Amino acid sequence: MNCLVCKSGTMIPAEESYFAQVESGYVIIEKVPCYKCEQCGEVVFSASVLERIDDILEELEKLSSKISIVDYSTANDKKIA
Repeated sequence: MNCLVCKSGTMIPAEESYFAQVESGYVIIEKVPCYKCEQCGEVVFSASVLERIDDILEELEKLSSKISIVDYSTANDKKIA
């Protein structure tokens, strides 16, 4: 698949960190599967990964922590507590 931004790079499977600001603070989700352009570095997440990220963020918003750092693979299929 060609990159939608630079048009000439190839998107390859990779892992990236995902940063979000939520009502209670900030969340960093590490090792999130994605596609990354070899040329320009553009990152694209699949719809299923974005749905899982939304689930993780929803669980973390219930916690009172100002900063949360979560590994995507360990948060996958588990309730965060």
